[in-house]
Amino acid sequence: MIRKVLSTLCLSTMVTFGVMAQGHMSGQVNTYSDEGDGTGFKKQNLFVGGGLGLGFGSYNFNVGINPEVGYSLNHWLDVGVLTNFTYESEKADPDYIINPDTRTHEFVYGGGAFARAWFLPFLFATVQPEFNWTSVNETFPDGEVYKYNANAPSVIVGLGYGQRNVGQGSFYLMVGLDVCRSKNSPYNDYNGNPMPVIRAGFDVFVHKR
Repeated sequence: MIRKVLSTLCLSTMVTFGVMAQGHMSGQVNTYSDEGDGTGFKKQNLFVGGGLGLGFGSYNFNVGINPEVGYSLNHWLDVGVLTNFTYESEKADPDYIINPDTRTHEFVYGGGAFARAWFLPFLFATVQPEFNWTSVNETFPDGEVYKYNANAPSVIVGLGYGQRNVGQGSFYLMVGLDVCRSKNSPYNDYNGNPMPVIRAGFDVFVHKR
């Protein structure tokens, strides 16, 4: 059921962002010019936005928002900073395969940076180093509740699809994994295995051309 809901959400998000992008970009893709604006900071290359983050497995569900501020260094590379606010739940497994029949709820907050390299007009590779703090609430089979706090670094590496027009706006859908493999990573399951991280989002340039 969770997989069906996530698939529907991702499809709806892609369609919504596609319509928004077409409305704002007038069909232009990945256009940029180095002429006429000098070589210093260009305010028309500054953008704000963010995305919806999703991660899921057989027993896990993860959803969050990721506001971001970025800058287009040139026609193929975007960099910036982001913040994370994420909720994750893991249902109890009475078979003791995923966890010892323990229900878990987590709230994660943190931040980091990102770089997106658009090696094709519609495809990009991304690296996102982050540091997150986690508040955990575990409920055991006998009803006992255990609470604790943790923190961990993460490095999400992934590939994405999108449409980008420097000076106008962009939208994207990205799939990645946390390659840092910290035991406290919010992107791991109970056994420490990385879960797929899916993020869909859009950005709007502050000063449109």
